[in-house]
Amino acid sequence: MENLKGKTAFITGGASGIGLGIAKACAKEGMNVVIADMRQSAIDEVLPIFKENNWPAIGIRLSVTDRQAYSKAADEAEAAFGNIHLLINNAGIGCAGGPLWEVSHKETDLAISVNLTGVLNGIQEILPRMLRHGEGGHIVSTASKAALIPVPGCGLYNVTKQAVVGIMETLALDLDGTNVGASVFCPGGYETNLGKSSFEVTAELLGENSKLPPPPPPKDGEEMPIIEGWDEVIRSADDAGERVVRGVKRGDLYILTHSEFKKGFESRANAILRAFPDEIPNKRYSEVFPLLTYNPVFDKQTQVPALHKE
Repeated sequence: MENLKGKTAFITGGASGIGLGIAKACAKEGMNVVIADMRQSAIDEVLPIFKENNWPAIGIRLSVTDRQAYSKAADEAEAAFGNIHLLINNAGIGCAGGPLWEVSHKETDLAISVNLTGVLNGIQEILPRMLRHGEGGHIVSTASKAALIPVPGCGLYNVTKQAVVGIMETLALDLDGTNVGASVFCPGGYETNLGKSSFEVTAELLGENSKLPPPPPPKDGEEMPIIEGWDEVIRSADDAGERVVRGVKRGDLYILTHSEFKKGFESRANAILRAFPDEIPNKRYSEVFPLLTYNPVFDKQTQVPALHKE
């Protein structure tokens, strides 16, 4: 979907952090922007940004876990701007940390309902509308670098974000030959509002606080980075927005952000390759089950250039 001007983007979790960065990048492309977020206060805080810049935008309070509300939100978006062309499944929460066997069933169900089912709800509600209007479209779902290189002690988060990668890879296979594209966005370190928003969303959905780590203690009246040097390497959410919009226009299956993680993923990929038995493949197997052994959709991903030339 190369030309975005005049088209409509529906962005969940769009009122802060990476979601807001994507919303602003879409607006700069001339798109109508629907900011769907569970926190009305966050929506009210950011809508003036769009008004000041004469960017067409509306805010809709939405929990991506509520299917009926999702349908009404899609109707409201279409009533305001017409057909939806770009769905950004960005809403998500940080998950309870610790070994998987120690997290509660309630925390597990919450993580799956927001980070996984919320993505499926968006696809199942918006994608049929895109296919019906026939004007073309694209779907991006936010996973994480943790989906490619799991983070120790973050089992729930790793699992749900890896599932998002699987969803979008499958969607790309199923949409092949249509005029709707699919991308999975796996960001590295960005300035986000994930901690605060996760506490607020969890409190509303469960009626209690989550077990997410508390913010770092203040020192000399200022909050310090969680890790020394964090503030030197963290990127702005606007950078994430630029990369997502570029990925949509390029038709990338994978929208990645940090070349620093390439070596780590290469190590994982090589470990998987080494785990295949050192045996001669049965050629007949590929003839009987061609889609199980190879799929050309992955060959369509081309080399992504640097976003900004040094």
